Amino acid sequence: MTKADLINEISKKTGVEKVAVKETVETFMDTIKDSLVSGNNVYLRGFGSFIVKKRAEKTARNISKNTTIVIPEHFIPSFKPSKTFINNVKENVKS
Repeated sequence: MTKADLINEISKKTGVEKVAVKETVETFMDTIKDSLVSGNNVYLRGFGSFIVKKRAEKTARNISKNTTIVIPEHFIPSFKPSKTFINNVKENVKS
């Protein structure tokens, strides 16, 4: 499902115009991004958590040049689904 599909689905189910739904979805995503950039996690009960994870400094190899490089400590955004969300997907998704 793409963002456009999501907007269409929400618009259909709620009866709200697509333009308003698009603005709401964009604002929702911007708010989550801004929160993570500022170092704050976002917790949505029953859905999951958008968190900032710290990656430690590590040594890696550049295979083509056969050299060692150091990847500095950095932070990455991550999503951790809630247990109820995980169980719901496990029980209802059919292969």
